[in-house]
Amino acid sequence: MGSARGLRALLDHRENPMTSLRTAAARLSVPAPELAAALDTVRFAASTDAELPMLGGILFDIEGEELHVVATDRYRMAVAQARTTGHGGPRTQVVVPLPLADAMRALLTGEEAVQLAVDDDRVTLETGNRQTAGQSLGHEFPDYRRLVHLPAGRRAHVDTATFRQALETGPVRASETREQDGEPYDLSVFRVTENGSVIVCADGDDDQNNVAVNREFLLHALTAGARDELILELGAPTAPLAIRRPDDEGAFSLLMPVRLEN
Repeated sequence: MGSARGLRALLDHRENPMTSLRTAAARLSVPAPELAAALDTVRFAASTDAELPMLGGILFDIEGEELHVVATDRYRMAVAQARTTGHGGPRTQVVVPLPLADAMRALLTGEEAVQLAVDDDRVTLETGNRQTAGQSLGHEFPDYRRLVHLPAGRRAHVDTATFRQALETGPVRASETREQDGEPYDLSVFRVTENGSVIVCADGDDDQNNVAVNREFLLHALTAGARDELILELGAPTAPLAIRRPDDEGAFSLLMPVRLEN
């Protein structure tokens, strides 16, 4: 079995252009439920690798009336968006460290709009009489926009609960070893049939259309998808697997499959 190199290569800061962060002052309002949902959608994909400090946060990308939030650890990526009002300035991008992003999420319990402010390297969230603030990460972030419009692939609509149960109770392939920490992980192997259904494959099933992914990562992506039905989009065998929402394709996850060697 080969390693999951494709998404890492596309996002590797040593080899590819980074998002050029623009951290001019910005003030805007965001509906609390939308910002909460966006953070919940991407949080699982953020990196905890101390050797990749630029990925130890969530990118807030503010442009026009949209806020995109993005997280990646190079093995997976998640993108979500929320509506905003009040931002009339230039595009503003800032990487919010995970502790601050988590503190922000803890304040997003109501239905009202909250106030988000960026002042150079300081980020503040105000909701009612509560506030949390901190310094942004002083690092550039991989240019996620290069991956947003991947070539369309084969699509399969899945019932999330049914697919989750099939993954949790179904067979796994022999554990691989993660490059970043040397720990083993399990692979789930599945394929999309001609009628659009998804089959979790047994060991020994070597159909050329099989796709293998880190099972834990896929289960996390299903949870973050937060829908009863999700769409799996499969491109080339080495292309990222996209997990999309039927009603909101602005929010999605990408997972890099692991190449199976027969």
